[in-house]
Amino acid sequence: MSKKILSALLAVSLLLALVFGAAGCARETLRVATTSSLYDTGLWALLEPMFEKEFGVEVDVIYANTGIALQWGQSGDVDLLAVHDKARELQFIADGYGTERYVFAYNYFVIVGPASDPLGLKGLSPEQAFQKLEESKTIPFVSRGDSSGTHSKEQAIWKAAGFDYQMIRNSGTWYVESGLGMGPTLQLAGQKQAYTLSDIGTFLAFKAQTGLTTIVESGSILLNVYSAIPINPDKVNVRNSEMAVIMAEWLASPAIQAIIGQYGVKEYGSPLFTPCAGNEPTS
Repeated sequence: MSKKILSALLAVSLLLALVFGAAGCARETLRVATTSSLYDTGLWALLEPMFEKEFGVEVDVIYANTGIALQWGQSGDVDLLAVHDKARELQFIADGYGTERYVFAYNYFVIVGPASDPLGLKGLSPEQAFQKLEESKTIPFVSRGDSSGTHSKEQAIWKAAGFDYQMIRNSGTWYVESGLGMGPTLQLAGQKQAYTLSDIGTFLAFKAQTGLTTIVESGSILLNVYSAIPINPDKVNVRNSEMAVIMAEWLASPAIQAIIGQYGVKEYGSPLFTPCAGNEPTS
């Protein structure tokens, strides 16, 4: 065998070794769709690298409103959902797209607005506050308007307050739809000196940027529960169903529950979320 042929064979062998060696070292990927509230608060920035280190997997966290996250789950674009709209979650599972709800945290929605509270909503129930907003039609209310879990909760409050939502959204310029995530919606409400509905976690994370304050913060309808849902591999073609279940169980594990329960205390003086694995609150 000539030296030229031998050199060529060695070069090919080296190239194949590099290609297959690199493929062998490549980490598997877990794709997670999460709500903007879990993302904007920075919770995923804390949890994502922890999971990657513990399980040797690359986690791709993409955030959107709950409606879009559910669509991504249905189409197999993600392996796991982390969302907060119980009614739609249960329907998602009933339709066969998800396997199980792993409830892992909750907080509450709050109605926030200017410190001057121009409509005097302080001390009212969420339903009464919405009634007063509609009666006045003078101070802006900024809605997410984006099929998010927050938007679904807003619609539920309008219904409980006795109003048809489609009538509300077409009732005048006082009602503003941002079409944005929770953080930007809060910033827009601050610019307009308007009221809006927010989960307490994102509000605390963005409070300094908005100049807004909590106005209404009690009422059972304001409960906000987060759950993880692995996509059902029998229904949808997903890439990593096994790791999705591992992450869902990991979020509900005692060690991670303790971390979630302390998240935000140092910076904001109170936790942004309350852990609740195995004990879903009802009010």
